[in-house]
Amino acid sequence: MIGKRNLYRALGGAGLLLVGCGEEAPPPRKPVVFIDVAQQAGLHGRNVSGKPQKTYIIESKGGGAGLFDYDNDGYLDAYLINGSSFDSLPDPPPSNRLYRNRGDGSFAEVTRTAGVGDTAWSMGCGAADYDNDGDTDLLATNYGPNRLYRNRGDGTFDEVAQAAGVADPRWSTGVAWGDYDVDGDVDLYVANFVRFNPDELAEAELYQLWKGIKIFQGPNAYEGEQDALYRNQGDGTFDDVTAQIGVDPVAYNGFQPVFVDSDSDGYLDLYVANDTDPNLLLRNLGNGRFKDVSLATGASHSADGEEQAGMGVAAGDYDNDGDFDFFVTHFSEDYYTLYRSEEGRLFTDVSHAVGVGEVSMPFVGWGTGFFDRDNDGDLDLFAANGHVYPVLDDYDVGTRYAQRNFLFDNDGTGSFVEIGARAGSGLAVEKVSRGAAFGDYDNDGDIDILILNIDDTPTLLRNDGGNRNRWLQVSLIGTASNRDGIGARIEAGIAGRVQIRQIVAGTSFLSHSDIRAHFGLQRATKVERLVVRWPGGRVEEFRDLDADQWLVITEGKGLAVRRTQGNVAGL
Repeated sequence: MIGKRNLYRALGGAGLLLVGCGEEAPPPRKPVVFIDVAQQAGLHGRNVSGKPQKTYIIESKGGGAGLFDYDNDGYLDAYLINGSSFDSLPDPPPSNRLYRNRGDGSFAEVTRTAGVGDTAWSMGCGAADYDNDGDTDLLATNYGPNRLYRNRGDGTFDEVAQAAGVADPRWSTGVAWGDYDVDGDVDLYVANFVRFNPDELAEAELYQLWKGIKIFQGPNAYEGEQDALYRNQGDGTFDDVTAQIGVDPVAYNGFQPVFVDSDSDGYLDLYVANDTDPNLLLRNLGNGRFKDVSLATGASHSADGEEQAGMGVAAGDYDNDGDFDFFVTHFSEDYYTLYRSEEGRLFTDVSHAVGVGEVSMPFVGWGTGFFDRDNDGDLDLFAANGHVYPVLDDYDVGTRYAQRNFLFDNDGTGSFVEIGARAGSGLAVEKVSRGAAFGDYDNDGDIDILILNIDDTPTLLRNDGGNRNRWLQVSLIGTASNRDGIGARIEAGIAGRVQIRQIVAGTSFLSHSDIRAHFGLQRATKVERLVVRWPGGRVEEFRDLDADQWLVITEGKGLAVRRTQGNVAGL
């Protein structure tokens, strides 16, 4: 049964309520597996990230991946970040790459014609319709000035970062979009890492010892950089309001932010994973300012009070209790941390208790996300892994440079079992993975994963079998709210249980995932009731909807079916 607290939220909280009925008997259980189809799908570009032996910290950190529909044809396109080198570069130099989804399971590279092939040392990406014109725009973060690509709506982009006021020249990393002031357009948070200039480093300053092994200097050898919050002015430009609202006042080593309403008050809060520094939880006060509640809520350190090497971050309600929990990946010889939310007011480190702590100790984690791999109604968990020191393979230190990725199966009781080694050939491969983006690229009703591997080609993990259970996907088009509906809170009551989602743009590690809300319905064939609460407060309700559909709801204008059983309709 739904508890009083969850029932209250389902009936009156901000979001989208789904109630399933007409359940079928489940078919014989078959395993859900993930197969790497990147090469056959046409995602063949190779990442470049400095020298193979890694002399500098920057050579080991990037980069991210993105899944978003840049041409509005109903299929997710792919954007892959590339790095650079301090040595001589080939002609043409390595660049970020955009691949258009053909709709048949394959991609065509369109980087040059689209105009998004940045050749800087890029790190991450984030996509959102920042000018509310109906087309998804793109930000690429760099070691050097960031790039903002405004979508023209004809398959091409204009680079407008300088004119828009977001061409930050520092070492920027992760991106999050969200309408923190609820004025109808999305604002931008960009994490920055450390002050790094190889020309200023003497030979003696390049290296340190780790387990007696000579390695490059880590982040603690450098000064941190302050993150930046940009307020969307509504005219195509942004105002840097970092100083006014007190964001990241101590200049932590920032990696990945995420906008999420952690306390269910209707305003987007900020959570930021920081490397070797405390993580940040900035509570939105609703008056244009934030309050740092990181330490007070327990979301900043491990259970024993230690600062950890925060890399990637995921936000999701893994225990279906009605609020968002946080998962943060870390360095080896430490554990990945799962912070369980206690009604949005406090967070408890339950990593070891729920089965994600001990198994992660030898690994270095990066991109991560909560997602329902098998559409059974419980959020599972993925983590991309790979060390930072190639020289480790020459020593017996209990870990390796290339590592397999993790898939944690949610057993439905709030605990996880790591099943990556037996969840398909795509998860058995060992590479040096970094960013990960999540989305249903082949429109078959289950979630796939795109992974950026440094000094290597990408991985595209196709989900085979997740759609044996029923599903529902929901897109929002704002009219008074921001057009993407970013920040809309989603709640789903299905067969006596509650699921929540929120439309989020920017999470994982330096990556952007599909912003559609995806629900696993188990065997429910109908959704009795669907309620949407938009960021601006409007509430709309729909009833008696079929499962296995992609629905599009336009604020104040009703509902349309975009996809049924793989067929995509234009809107």
